Amino acid sequence: MTDAPRLSPGDKAPDFTLPDADGRPVSLSSFRGRTVVVYFYPAAGTPGCTKEACDFRDNLAQLNGAGVDVLGISPDKPEKLAKFRDKEGLTFPLLSDVDRGTLSAYGAYGEKTMYGRKVTGVIRSTFVVDPEGTLSAALYNVRAAGHVAKLRKDLAL
Repeated sequence: MTDAPRLSPGDKAPDFTLPDADGRPVSLSSFRGRTVVVYFYPAAGTPGCTKEACDFRDNLAQLNGAGVDVLGISPDKPEKLAKFRDKEGLTFPLLSDVDRGTLSAYGAYGEKTMYGRKVTGVIRSTFVVDPEGTLSAALYNVRAAGHVAKLRKDLAL
């Protein structure tokens, strides 16, 4: 498998429609007119992904108040996302990309180094999509801890 090309600020955000934790379809295009943070994470319920999701949850009111919505995407099935959402009290949509098509379109799936070995998997990544659907930020290999604070600083929130 070859790695998908990485996206850069100024690129058009690839549109997607994915099922949320309740199986309802959510489309990026339905957020036009608002800024959207789309973040990709490897697996619901793992320590790093839980830390990152809870960080977004804890900052959601401030992000939403500034006109910024948050979407989390992983290859987990909707049932697993629903358990994760309910256990952690997450209040933003978690989307299921089981076939990894959206992950690949964003360059968030491919070869990465984990514990010193090369593996193929989800590359923890965050994208900021502006109200017109263009990327204003494309961040790859982000750290779960402290990521939202850095993002808020970059967005001047």
